[in-house]
Amino acid sequence: MNPMLNATHDPALRSWVASANGAEAEFPIQNLPFAAFRPLDGNGPPRCGVGIGDRILDVGACAQHLDGLARTAALACCAPVLNDLMALGAPAASALRAGLSQLLAERAGSEPDRDAASRALLGLDEVQLLMPVKVGGFTDFFASIHHATNAGRLFRPDMPLLPNYKHVPIAYNGRANSVRVSGAPVQRPFGQLKGPNDAAPRFAPAQRLDHEVELGVYVGAASAQGRPIAVGDAWQHVFGFSLLNDWSARDIQGWEYQPLGPFLAKSFATTVSPWVVTAEALAPFRVPAVARPAGDPTPLPYLWDDADQRQGGLRIVLDAHLRSERMAAGGQPPMRLSQSDASLLYWTVAQMLAHHTSNGSALDTGDLLGSGTVSGDSADALGSLLEITSGGNRPLTLPGGERRTFLADGDEVILSGRCESPGHVGIGFGQCSGIVRAARN
Repeated sequence: MNPMLNATHDPALRSWVASANGAEAEFPIQNLPFAAFRPLDGNGPPRCGVGIGDRILDVGACAQHLDGLARTAALACCAPVLNDLMALGAPAASALRAGLSQLLAERAGSEPDRDAASRALLGLDEVQLLMPVKVGGFTDFFASIHHATNAGRLFRPDMPLLPNYKHVPIAYNGRANSVRVSGAPVQRPFGQLKGPNDAAPRFAPAQRLDHEVELGVYVGAASAQGRPIAVGDAWQHVFGFSLLNDWSARDIQGWEYQPLGPFLAKSFATTVSPWVVTAEALAPFRVPAVARPAGDPTPLPYLWDDADQRQGGLRIVLDAHLRSERMAAGGQPPMRLSQSDASLLYWTVAQMLAHHTSNGSALDTGDLLGSGTVSGDSADALGSLLEITSGGNRPLTLPGGERRTFLADGDEVILSGRCESPGHVGIGFGQCSGIVRAARN
């Protein structure tokens, strides 16, 4: 028996919200992802809810039907973002999840609770989904060895992977105020560009705009300054996960990144999905950390924990699709670009948190960590156009005959994610999308 599982994961659970019980439902009762929303009719301020089927439950409106820590956590959901709930820590989030599961479950004698909860339900077509968290800090990791190798091979054919990669989780600190919610347009950035045959750089709109398929990790309970998080304790600081697209201007990046790394090529936009799937909801999909090949170095002791190696990975299948402006106008469905799996990441989430705080710095409630581009070892599992087109040398052909090396104005990139495991109900992450707009003159 997996000790991380509890009654909320029971595959036999069904909800009285009928749309939550379909085999392909993204938000069954076993999921209950959080989001911030505003009713389209203007009835009340923004607040937080959980997804159930094709509806969202106003959690704060149900607080009086919950007890103890669950009620305290529900009242925190009256805020316009999830930070107050996240700051309460894992026990409060777990108590609220258990209470909401009972409130939404199809069971005998639940009619009074059902009536109260039904009044707090809104259709997803009746609300605007907002930025779920006020992000305090944003750090983007580089945890996929496949992406690191593929990208490195384009720039350093003789040494694709730098010597430090297998010893230390690499990351850069991004701009928290550039993180926006799914659906917000992404404006093509200006920057300094210098091609290999250019005598000098010029200031112009980026031509090599790219997407990156990533997981976002939200910090719940804050850590203390000067008190590094141990790998074995890291999950107590993880509130949940979202889809994340760290848009990248590869031509700006290529000129500016030496010697200090990404800057303006990354700081113009990062898109996250509106739904935050809790760490507890993902318990059935925890898997062993990826096995390191023979000869790879063993991580230093502060990055190693036996339990994390046994169950520190996450089996989350991530899809990326592209729809051009012409495809959208013609009613064509988006074209799949890739399908990758987060279980293949070289570094675990716990190792990322442990390394982030290893120098004594603290993580705060609402901090966002990106996994870095999630790529696999096959051609259909490449999480960026940089890899798919081999740096622009192998153009991609869209269904209507259009060709792409990098993103064009009007292109929409759509990320989705799903977890499946035998004996458990599958859960989804919603969508993370953005349409590229022309650079502002």
